[in-house]
Amino acid sequence: MKILFASSEVHPLIKTGGLADVSAALPRALKNQHQDVRLVLPAYQSVTQQLAGVKTLARIQPPGCTVPVQLHETRLPDSRLRVYLVDIPEYFDRPGNPYLGPDGQDWPDNARRFHAFARTIVALAMDRAGLDWQPDLVHCNDWQTGLVPALLSLEPTRPATVFTIHNLAYQGLFDREAFRDLGLPGHWWSMHALEFHDQLSFIKGGLVFADWITTVSPTYATEIQTPAFGGGLEALLQVRADRLRGILNGVDYRIWSPNRDPHIPHHYNSRSLAGKAADKAALQREFGLPRKPRAPLLAHIGRLVEQKGVDLLLACLPGLLEAGAQLVLLGSGQPELETELQALRDSYPDRVGLRLGYDEALAHRIEAGADIFVMPSRFEPCGLNQLYSLRYGTLPVVRRTGGLADTVIDADETACAAGTATGFVFDEPTPQALATALDRALTLYRQPPVWKRLVQTAMRQDFSWKRSAGEYLELYEAALAGH
Repeated sequence: MKILFASSEVHPLIKTGGLADVSAALPRALKNQHQDVRLVLPAYQSVTQQLAGVKTLARIQPPGCTVPVQLHETRLPDSRLRVYLVDIPEYFDRPGNPYLGPDGQDWPDNARRFHAFARTIVALAMDRAGLDWQPDLVHCNDWQTGLVPALLSLEPTRPATVFTIHNLAYQGLFDREAFRDLGLPGHWWSMHALEFHDQLSFIKGGLVFADWITTVSPTYATEIQTPAFGGGLEALLQVRADRLRGILNGVDYRIWSPNRDPHIPHHYNSRSLAGKAADKAALQREFGLPRKPRAPLLAHIGRLVEQKGVDLLLACLPGLLEAGAQLVLLGSGQPELETELQALRDSYPDRVGLRLGYDEALAHRIEAGADIFVMPSRFEPCGLNQLYSLRYGTLPVVRRTGGLADTVIDADETACAAGTATGFVFDEPTPQALATALDRALTLYRQPPVWKRLVQTAMRQDFSWKRSAGEYLELYEAALAGH
């Protein structure tokens, strides 16, 4: 099967979140199942600076695109995957974040940038770029590629399309002037097409026009059909429910495994956990915390936003810290949350370690060295950190939502007796509910034989991409047959 996989970020070339991890790991898993998969990605400044041996394939100006485009080809590092880079210097040759300017606000021309990206993907999909290759199916991801299924719907013959929602909270909304500026068909300014409350919605291009829609966990596929999680699009998703599937994200265990991880100082596995204790000591030292082997070391990694429940964690922490727990946190986001965390660190300098920003290698060391990973998300389409935590024996404390509900088995009496428990799950998004779950975790932490069994069970879980890629292949075949 010939598959064009379109994404606005791919690890390790450019990453702001889980989309980048998925966009590297899923195509690689499909490639391993003997599919002809090719990635297409904007040629951001930071991407082109990393790569050597980039070959220019074509210079084109796709219909509807007001700027010329150069298409380059390279390989994803440490893989055989072909990557097409869409080079439009005036749109993508910029430093920093792919979506935000230096002021932390959206680039004002994001609609033009990702419209041009979509037009180029359509040219590739229709074999109009002179590459003598046409995919059977185009797999689009998140709002940045949402216009692709819509534009392909205008073609009399076209590849099949699949559109994946990684986080429905980000919809790619722009004003009506942007709609006119992009020269899109006038009849698309309709609630049945791209209009959403008098705005242009890029994500609706995928939700309305794609042959199939997926999202990144079965529970989230159900949740987004409700007002609480649908972001105003729940009625549309209900209408398309027969073409909506939740396929759980996987983990690339080549990258995330404590027995081989090059980013951690000491390797270990479920049979021999001595390395994890050494990684904990190294992490405490790195964050300037006292080396206390029996002090429970909590961790959190992620965007500091309300979605992630960081405010719930902040409300619980003083009591936990007073009781002797330690915390390490890596992330950035809302200034008020950053300020609160800095104040907490200043109040408890020997118990709180904080790094504002993102550091991929440090994220690995935190997963390896911590005892408990706290992930109290108000919603979580899939979540990857809880999957990494399971493999590293860092037991997750999560809210029962989205992919967290699908991947963590609560350590209640039944699961503990059956030997299936892998973490701690709570229901209500309140500080009290989180505190109760953390208290349950700390109670078992103080029972080393019980804790060791939980850690070993967690580390044996298999969330590899091979299983998920098989589900995607089944969906692709259904899309091709229906198309």
